[in-house]
Amino acid sequence: MKVILIAAMSVDGKIAESAEQNSLDWTSKEDTRFFIEKTKESGVVIMGSKTFNTIGRPLKDRRLIVMTYSPEDYSVNGVEFTKQQPNELLARLKKEGHESVVVAGGSSVYSIFIREGLITDYFLTIEPVLFGKGVPFAHGFDRVNLKLVNSTRLGEHSVLLHLQEV
Repeated sequence: MKVILIAAMSVDGKIAESAEQNSLDWTSKEDTRFFIEKTKESGVVIMGSKTFNTIGRPLKDRRLIVMTYSPEDYSVNGVEFTKQQPNELLARLKKEGHESVVVAGGSSVYSIFIREGLITDYFLTIEPVLFGKGVPFAHGFDRVNLKLVNSTRLGEHSVLLHLQEV
């Protein structure tokens, strides 16, 4: 199963200036288009509860699964809440016939998927901004060596990197 990580980040490696910030506040419209296209292609999007709380609604034409320690605290039509661990969740989705999923944040969810070695493809949009403070992309894992598969300019100012593990 392809496990695709998609993130937009500042040049200094932050995915937001604060935990409450929605990425639409600072990312390019080209990045948004890429996110919609890639997640619809996969059909399944996994994110953490903090990221979901910045959006607060289902994603049109995609299955949205929110990882949380307390799924019983949520009830949103069209959104699945789970406390399954990543390996269990991916095994269930594979058994259901899914061939790919997108991991769409935030920092804690990125970190656990990277730590467990589950990501097959990284799509990182680098936006031309330095936050200086904020939410790091990921943390708490050992070194991961990646190779550049492709780089694409998004609009006038952003760059999309496609990377895979070496």
